[in-house]
Amino acid sequence: MLRIDDVAGLAEALPGVRRTTVDGLAHWRYRGRLIARQLDDTHVVIRADFDFRALVLRQFPGTFSVPARYRKHMMVVADLAGGDPGAVEDALEAAWRLQRDAD
Repeated sequence: MLRIDDVAGLAEALPGVRRTTVDGLAHWRYRGRLIARQLDDTHVVIRADFDFRALVLRQFPGTFSVPARYRKHMMVVADLAGGDPGAVEDALEAAWRLQRDAD
């Protein structure tokens, strides 16, 4: 089980990632581009290209989901309480690489 503090430690360890807070919820960005943001105490939305998103949904259905509001967006929701911590860490790193490579 991961907590928001664990996500913060993982995200903020990635070069160039900074944390901000909006309405009491954490956001992590690389050069202003979203990596992940907290939805509540046990869920974060993570940037993911559509191919990666499809892959993690197949491999880790208990960890990741795509609610209807995110279907058209390059995002996936991670369940921190019931999900695979390593898969969440990999998704955060993939999001960082996606945003870093946009330079």
